[in-house]
Amino acid sequence: MRIFIGAVLACLAFGAWAEPADPAKLKTQLQDYYFDAARRGDLDMLNTFIDSGYSLNTQDDKGYTALILAAYHGQGPFVERLLNAGADACVQDKRGNTALMGAIFKGELKIAQRLLATDCNPDQRNGAGQTAAMYAGLFKRVELLDELKAKGADLNAEDPIGNSASRLASGEIRTPTPR
Repeated sequence: MRIFIGAVLACLAFGAWAEPADPAKLKTQLQDYYFDAARRGDLDMLNTFIDSGYSLNTQDDKGYTALILAAYHGQGPFVERLLNAGADACVQDKRGNTALMGAIFKGELKIAQRLLATDCNPDQRNGAGQTAAMYAGLFKRVELLDELKAKGADLNAEDPIGNSASRLASGEIRTPTPR
């Protein structure tokens, strides 16, 4: 018993001399753990963050949220848990891309279908003026085009270059004209 009490007192004494934790470093470390859990699909870690009240829509320096990263990396159960816990599927990264756009780009069809069930605008545009339907057309995700259309997506909406989801799906790709 004396050894245990001595060990506790020693820890307390050494703890008093320890440097106080830098809040900015702690915040960065927490974000790193959170985003790494999203990439790997670590549900136990995610549940710890959810239980502690961590902001699920936290963004990294590129604007990525855990939902965007999990969708991009094919972590379906992680995506589902985030959505059920209240993560916002409509959040855009710094380029304006959403989790849905990332899932379509990577060919994660089940995740994309789950994200389509959220309340996001189906014609939400990224910084280049592209929509999720344009991604689906470009990458030949025909089944998603049908679902996007059923949700109200305008398959004839054009980006600034003149590409539309329907044109892209048929193989017609417009590129910027050289200056």
